Amino acid sequence: MAALKEPVKIFIVQSLACFDTPQQVVEAVKQEYGIEITRQQVALYDPTKVAGRNLSKKLKDLFHKTRNDFKTNVFDIPLANKAVRLTELQKIYNDPKVNRILRTKLIRQVKDEMQGYEIQLLDIQLKQLEIERIKTGDGDGADDPTPVKVTIQVVDASKDNAEYQPDAECASGEVSTTSE
Repeated sequence: MAALKEPVKIFIVQSLACFDTPQQVVEAVKQEYGIEITRQQVALYDPTKVAGRNLSKKLKDLFHKTRNDFKTNVFDIPLANKAVRLTELQKIYNDPKVNRILRTKLIRQVKDEMQGYEIQLLDIQLKQLEIERIKTGDGDGADDPTPVKVTIQVVDASKDNAEYQPDAECASGEVSTTSE
């Protein structure tokens, strides 16, 4: 078993952290680096397996960081994006070798992907119109007064005799320019 250089070790650790099988890693290392390794050699770089128990701290940390990132960053996977999925389905549909039954299944799958899409678009458009209306001051609420002062009073509720006591300044509507 030949000693592997650091970049190859890192590649193996990161591939395993992304849930690639040892066989997939063997094939990827051969394709990427032109090096032939065995599945048993790959297993030495997986700290979740018995064979990987002696892996260096640096590579163990890299494995766990990569796995955590992989699990939390699902949107880095192209197929997690609806537009990518629909594009791939369209490519399959356009393939002249695809039979009629598969085309029907593809149409159903696209329909399922798009379910609720029109409602989402309509909701976005309504929100944009509402924002525009508020910015320009058109329509209902255009003449509503703009608040000039908001006062928040904190009362210590842990005391038995805690009661709300209105601020005299707030009750009178006068604005004070002094700071306490």
